[in-house]
Amino acid sequence: MSILIKNGRVINPAENRDGIFDILIEGNSVSKISESIDENADKIIDAKGMWVMPGFIDLHVHLREPGFEYKETIATGSRAAAAGGYTTICAMPNTKPVTDSVEVVEYIKMKARENAVVNVLPIGAITKCQEGKELADIEGMVKAGICAISEDGKSVKNAYLLKQAMLKAKELNIPVFSHCEDIELVNGGCMNEGKKSESIALKGISNDSEDVIVGRDILLAQSTGAKLHICHMSTEGSIQILKQAHLNGVKVTGEITPHHFTLSDNDVNKNDSNTKMNPPLRSQNDVEAMRKALRDNIANVISTDHAPHSEEEKLRDYDKAPFGIVGSETAFSLANSVLVEEGYITPMELVDKMSLEPAKIIGLNKGDISVGKIADITIANPKNVYNIDKNKFFSKSKNTPFNGYRVKGSIEYTIVNGNIVFEKGDINDN
Repeated sequence: MSILIKNGRVINPAENRDGIFDILIEGNSVSKISESIDENADKIIDAKGMWVMPGFIDLHVHLREPGFEYKETIATGSRAAAAGGYTTICAMPNTKPVTDSVEVVEYIKMKARENAVVNVLPIGAITKCQEGKELADIEGMVKAGICAISEDGKSVKNAYLLKQAMLKAKELNIPVFSHCEDIELVNGGCMNEGKKSESIALKGISNDSEDVIVGRDILLAQSTGAKLHICHMSTEGSIQILKQAHLNGVKVTGEITPHHFTLSDNDVNKNDSNTKMNPPLRSQNDVEAMRKALRDNIANVISTDHAPHSEEEKLRDYDKAPFGIVGSETAFSLANSVLVEEGYITPMELVDKMSLEPAKIIGLNKGDISVGKIADITIANPKNVYNIDKNKFFSKSKNTPFNGYRVKGSIEYTIVNGNIVFEKGDINDN
């Protein structure tokens, strides 16, 4: 199949291209980019007024399969990703059974081949069953196709064990994705510790519960030479530690989620656990620190931490409900509305943080739509203003604090491997 994209603003950080161009896709790759292409094609897309970008890459999603298919499946999660402009997603290992073996990795890859509409890359657990006692078969999982290792949702408490994992990751040339949280300092909290938690009588989670593990893991990365990626950063302190690590030459990167640069603990509603996530929504000062960290390229990736839960689970009392929100289908609109429209970053920088930089972190030859590259492409209308409607989500779960939120920027087309999988609100399963 051939696709001709006409009149779009092509934004491709890999070659520093930003201008009005036509793109011709033949088969699964980009065959031509020019100011004007007049050739026949099976499909012509008029992208006037739209951004044409390398497909987004999400380093942090929870697809819940195997084991929790009532929340999400590889099929539904991949469709949610496509609707959000993502062409590659990295699936965290907190499944049941845990993704800690070759067999589970191969199962996920098989289900993705059969049911996913985007590229799905499994992430392997650091320890067996995520119990923090014994390293998982990291080498076997790398050979089976994982893109990284992570204990996801928790930190490896045993620093010696984590150091051994980092040494193995360095040997195998894969990154370590770290959920930085000291569970003792969390101490059963369910929202950010501060005036708001006191006023609504909910137990708080302090900033230092994140900061101390960020510091520890960076020190271990420095001593081992491993590539460390810090997940869902949320505190001003952790950003300061990351900045210093860069000055010290440590191989460490950081991601920030849209909810952490958009909402604060002032938005927490005790009667709505859709504002409950881990790490929690922090203070407004922390929110501003997240925006500036992306502006200053201290944190260089935007990831979603897409975490589906059932309606029944999220209807529990705030302190009993599970942490997490869905994010695949709202990430671009929130990032465009908050970061680009408010002047923190440019469109080029946004694309870099949602596509090229994530690709670099996992050593993936994507995030680039120059001639000869695989045609993973996202086309968005940056000026479309609308209200987020969870009832239109493709995700099986609808747990979002952004329902009804007014945003600017919509995904119009998602092209994976030269095939249109999402077009103007609809999924193409063919």
